[in-house]
Order: sequence, then C-alpha cells, then structure tokens
Amino acid sequence: MAGFRALAREVRNPRRHITARRTSLRKCLERFAPYGHRATWHHLCTRSGMTPEDRRPDPLRLLTALEELEEARTLWLAYEADFAARRRQEKLLGIRQPSAVDDWHLRTWGGCDIIPCESPSTHPDGRLADVLRRLIAAMESGPGAACPVCTRPGLVWREDLDRYPSAGPVCADCGIVVPLPLLTTEALAAARRVVRMSRYAAV
Repeated sequence: MAGFRALAREVRNPRRHITARRTSLRKCLERFAPYGHRATWHHLCTRSGMTPEDRRPDPLRLLTALEELEEARTLWLAYEADFAARRRQEKLLGIRQPSAVDDWHLRTWGGCDIIPCESPSTHPDGRLADVLRRLIAAMESGPGAACPVCTRPGLVWREDLDRYPSAGPVCADCGIVVPLPLLTTEALAAARRVVRMSRYAAV
C-alpha cells in the first residue's frame, strides 16, 4: 500500500492521466484527513475551486489542494513528534497515565478524524494548517467555554452522529465535533441543555 508521500508524487506526475492523479489525491485522504475523508475532500475542493464530483479537474487546482493538505500534514506530524517526545520524558519521570487530552490525541494518531465534521459540506473556514494551529493552541491552553476552532459559543450536544464519536458537542457555526477534553464541564452542560430545551419546545 502506497504511503502519503508516494501518493503525493503521483498527484504531481504530469505524465499520469488527470483522473488517476485525482484518485491519488483521494487516497492521500486515507492517510491524512483532519475532518474525516468526505469533509476534508469537500474542504479541499471548496478552497481550490474544484467541484467534488469533477473527475477531470484542472491540474493546477488539484495541486493547490495537495499543497494545502501537505502543509497541514507537516504541521500535525511535527506536533505528534513533540507529543511523543514529551510522553517519553513523562514516562521516565513515572507519569504513566496520559491526560484526557493526551488520551484523545492517541485516538487520532496519524491525522485522520482529528476534528471530524458532522456534515461533509460544513467545515471550518481557512486553511487546514491554520485550523490545526488553533486546535493545538487550545490543547496546550486547557479546556475552554467555546469552540476551539472558530471560538464561538454555539455548541449543541448530538447523540445521532453517523461516525465516531457517535455522540458529542457539535459547533453550530463551523460544524466540527469538539473533542470533549477541550471543553469545560460548564460548556458541556450548556451544550446538553440546548438539546433538552429543543426537545421540550417540540412537545
């Protein structure tokens, strides 16, 4: 099975048919897709000006999408390397139990579904790398009261997500499923209250 860098070379290869290059980019998302495969693909298409269903996209737009994905992957792998080094040092000091954020991070190792989106067509604005920088800053600063990506407080608890996790707080603005360790207990309680209030209103 080809790795991310080998697939990226295939995307860049002008001797390959454009449909094959597009397929290679889609396969890159099997190795690194911060929002999940479909949402990350939709994001890259939106940012680069491609149509998600276009089988023969403009080669320059395809490369634009690849470059954004590579930039984000480089950033995330550097963060993971720092994370691994820190955990090794902590274990030497006798700290065996990872924190809640660290435990969540281990579940996203490699860069797939880091911050999954509830809907493939609703995702944060801006470059992937910028979004991941905001996420990393939130992980390093501790739990907050709002979405760590768009900083808005509109969080709603959902129990019908068709992906992992199957339940969690969803940002009503940028669409991400916010990692639980990045929110305060008060913020989580407020998100659950929104669900209860909507249920009562429907009765």
